[in-house]
Amino acid sequence: MKVLYIVWKSYGNNGMMQAFRARGDELETFELDWKHSTTLNLGLAEQLVRRIAAGSFDMVYSYNYYSVVSLACNSCKVKYVSWVYDSPLVALYSNTIRFPYNYVFVFDRGQWLDLKKRGVDTVYHLPLAADVDLYDTYRMDAGIQEIFDAQISFIGSTYQERKNQLFRRLQGADAYTRGYLDGVIEAQKDIYGITLLEEMLTPEIMERILKARPWVPNEDGFEEASWVYANYHLARQIAAQQRKEILQMLSERYQTVLYTHEKTPFLPLVENRGQAGYYLESAYIYRCSKINLNISLRSIITGIPLRAFEIMGNGGFLLTNYQEEFEEHFVAGEDYDYYSSNEELMEKVEYYLSHEKERAQIARNGYEKVKKRHTYRNRLEEMMAVVWEGEA
Repeated sequence: MKVLYIVWKSYGNNGMMQAFRARGDELETFELDWKHSTTLNLGLAEQLVRRIAAGSFDMVYSYNYYSVVSLACNSCKVKYVSWVYDSPLVALYSNTIRFPYNYVFVFDRGQWLDLKKRGVDTVYHLPLAADVDLYDTYRMDAGIQEIFDAQISFIGSTYQERKNQLFRRLQGADAYTRGYLDGVIEAQKDIYGITLLEEMLTPEIMERILKARPWVPNEDGFEEASWVYANYHLARQIAAQQRKEILQMLSERYQTVLYTHEKTPFLPLVENRGQAGYYLESAYIYRCSKINLNISLRSIITGIPLRAFEIMGNGGFLLTNYQEEFEEHFVAGEDYDYYSSNEELMEKVEYYLSHEKERAQIARNGYEKVKKRHTYRNRLEEMMAVVWEGEA
């Protein structure tokens, strides 16, 4: 099979390219600047059409979904396969997603169900994966352990930087609306496994929000304003509050290390070691930390975030907030563990830091399960079974 692989600075390119090649597929690449490719860029679409037509490709593949790629593939009548690992991703609510040549795989079943509810039949549910083959080539030694050793580590944004503080843009709303939104955020913070955000943005509240902060829909989109404000404004605010509260709480009792690109003076007891390199450095962090945290962005409804697969795929011990889909693939207390409240988090941190053998065995079990069932090769075969179903 001949594949045009859309390349941009995304996670997983190495693993997915190797998976294609392991099948014997022929790959050619097309460099994409995502900043200029999230809308119907007709000039770029024409470039893609010419490339697809000249190459006689069987399919086009990309990480995340791009309406401009979909438009080009639909024009050429070539299958477009995309695997989405971002959440939220407003591009999924482009009307181009309904084109018949699309095969869009999303990792969050909750998002898949939302799109199906809106009449989109070109989307499929597929969990994320880890590039275990690559990570197994990384060698450990005592020096590396000393550098990255930590009781508790978290790699990720605190969502405190200005570009992620979308909630601040709603401060111009009236006092009732601000109080209502604060209440919604507090309620959702304490509830795992159920999302309340979009449902709680009633028509009356949305009218008040839009009066203070008008919203312009995408030119080819069918997303609703309530979905945008719930998933971009409120969900990020919850992440900002939760990550700050959890890291501060843990750092008061334990060594807590944060890897992020931001300065964090609001977390004086947390050791901020700066941004982690995605592949090698992150692998060492996961392996050398006694406990690796996952604190999910609340726009992820049921799915397993990429961070969790990366931790387990590197043999790290994972302690995560509750997400429904973990139960379908892993066993809590055997492959990983989860918490459903800050109090439970503190209890489990104390327990696992004092039960080293059990913690190490759980990490090993998680690694073995990811290596066996959740690699890029596994996922590619699952994709292709859907894409080429019924075709010789």
